[in-house]
Amino acid sequence: MLSTVFTQVCVLMILITVGFASAKAGLLTKEGVACCTDIALIISTPCVIIKSLIREYDKKIMSELLKAFALTLLVQVLLIVLSHIFIHSKEEKSRRVLRFGSIFANCGFMSLPLQEVLLGADGTLYGSAYIIMFNLVIWSYGIFLISGDKSYIKPKKLFINPGIIGLLIGMAIFVFSVPIPKIVYSPINYLAAIYTPLPMLIIGYHLAQTNVLYAFKDIRCIAAVLLRLFVYPFAALGLLYVIGVRGTLLVSIVISVSAPVAAITTMFSSKTGGDVPLSVDMVSLSTVLSLVSMPLVITAAERLAKI
Repeated sequence: MLSTVFTQVCVLMILITVGFASAKAGLLTKEGVACCTDIALIISTPCVIIKSLIREYDKKIMSELLKAFALTLLVQVLLIVLSHIFIHSKEEKSRRVLRFGSIFANCGFMSLPLQEVLLGADGTLYGSAYIIMFNLVIWSYGIFLISGDKSYIKPKKLFINPGIIGLLIGMAIFVFSVPIPKIVYSPINYLAAIYTPLPMLIIGYHLAQTNVLYAFKDIRCIAAVLLRLFVYPFAALGLLYVIGVRGTLLVSIVISVSAPVAAITTMFSSKTGGDVPLSVDMVSLSTVLSLVSMPLVITAAERLAKI
C-alpha cells in the first residue's frame, strides 16, 4: 500500500523534475508558465470536474458529494483554529504568511492527480468538491488573513470561477443523466488528462527560481511546513475518523489536506505586500518534503478508511 502511494508521488516528482530541468535549460519561460497556468486553471480544471460527473445519477454519490462539501468546510475551520494555536510570530507580515501557508494546501495541482490515479472518478469528484470549498474560503477568509484588509474580498472571485462553472455543468449532466456522445466526451477526457503533467511542470519551474536550501535555515519556515505536511493532515484524519467518515471520501479529503503549501501563498503575498521571500521558501520546502510526508499520511488514511 505504502509502495503504491510512494510510486505515484514519485511519478509526480519526476514530472516536477522535468519542469525544473526545462526551466534551467530555458525551455520553460515565465511567459510560457503563465500560459500553462491559465490552461490548467481555466480549461483543464473544469474538464476534470465535468469528467468526474459524467455518469448515471446515483443518490449515494450525491449524498457523499454534499457531505464532501460540508466536511471540507469543517476541515478548513480546524486548520484555521490550529494555525492560531501554533503560529505566533512577532512580525505581523511573517505571521500572516506563516498562518496562510500552513492552512492552504496545493490541493488542486498536487492532490487532484493523486486522487484520480489512486481513487478513480469518485476520488476526483470529492477532490473537486474540496477545491471548490477551498476557493470560497481562500478568497474570503484567506485573502483577509494575509492582507488584513477586507477590501481585498471580491464576491466575483468567490462565485464565478472555472471550478464553479465546471461543477454547474457537471451537476446538470449528473442529475439529469445527460448522455454524452463520444465526440464530446473525448475532448473533455483529453483536456482533463493534461491536468496531471501540466501542473507538475509549472511547480518544477517555480522551484527552479528559488534556493530550497535557504529555506532549511529558517526555523519559522520549517515549523510551519511541518504543521502543513504532518500535524494538520493527521489532525484532520483523526477528526474525520472520529465522526465516522470512511472509505473513498475519507482518503480523498486527506489527500487534499496533505498537499504542500499552495503556490497562491506567494501570489497573494505579492499582491498584498506580504513577506514574499518567506512564502517562496514555504512553497519550495514543503513541495520537496511532501515526497516523504504524502505517502505516510495517505497510507494511514487508506488503512483507517477500511476500519
